[in-house]
Amino acid sequence: MPIKIPADLPAYAVLTREGVSVMDPDQAARQDIRPLRIGLLNLMPKKIQTENQFARLIGATPLQIDFDLIRMSEHQTKNTAAEHMESFYRPFEEVAASGDKYDGLIITGAPIEHLDFDAVTYWAELERVFDWTQTHVHSTFGVCWGGMAMINHFHGVKKHMLPAKAFGCFRHRNMAPASPYLRGFSDDCVIPVSRWTEMKRAEIEAVKGLTILLDSDEVGPCLVEDTARRALYIFNHFEYDSDTLKQEYDRDVANGTPINVPCNYYPGDDPARPPQNRWRSHAHLLYGNWVNQIYQTTPFEQMNIGL
Repeated sequence: MPIKIPADLPAYAVLTREGVSVMDPDQAARQDIRPLRIGLLNLMPKKIQTENQFARLIGATPLQIDFDLIRMSEHQTKNTAAEHMESFYRPFEEVAASGDKYDGLIITGAPIEHLDFDAVTYWAELERVFDWTQTHVHSTFGVCWGGMAMINHFHGVKKHMLPAKAFGCFRHRNMAPASPYLRGFSDDCVIPVSRWTEMKRAEIEAVKGLTILLDSDEVGPCLVEDTARRALYIFNHFEYDSDTLKQEYDRDVANGTPINVPCNYYPGDDPARPPQNRWRSHAHLLYGNWVNQIYQTTPFEQMNIGL
């Protein structure tokens, strides 16, 4: 069954062209089932691009999903039209006041990793989001900076600046083949990476209840399960489009910002050649497994989520 999103949301047309099954709210209302409700707290500056990326992965599952877009209450984006934000996004404070509960919530990254967590202008509200997930969300997925922020908030694991940007496509080892989140995964896989910070393996392993599911000798831990908090933290970018790293590279080159060619991304490491996508299948596996695990374990009555 398809993902339910407004027909005038840009992602509707994008996913329809790609063959992803989508439906508008009127169609969904005629189906006598309880859809999963999944929210996207979008902290990225290019909101529409990020909506498309996650809707594409969530919409590939066979379950009907209500996909809600959420923003920080006071932070105003400079890169997405105000009309789009007003039409499709709910501020978190409104969501919290409503008492609504979610089967799943994705918290995206943000290009602010050079800042200490408590120096982020919306950090206090984001900490309220993290705490709110424990009573109002069945399963939370923190992505890149969002995952680093969550693991820091709940467990005090620190992020560390890298001497150079980890940038490119890196091989990762499957550390937990029996995990339901890695069902169907190969022994290793390629994942796009774009970050100036890292979470150290030893500091994660020192916390009882945290399990590293995907790891890399080159760029460190990638996917961490936090059973007690009903959360996953991923520090890299399975959701990236084929050309997302290219866009970042071209932007930095155009701005005169020192940047290495993203490794293992272009054929022959030649930016003049089209990049190759070698992570798409595992991206769909991971997010499909996450949605399936939510479906298998979430309470039938949404009011019982978090109890």
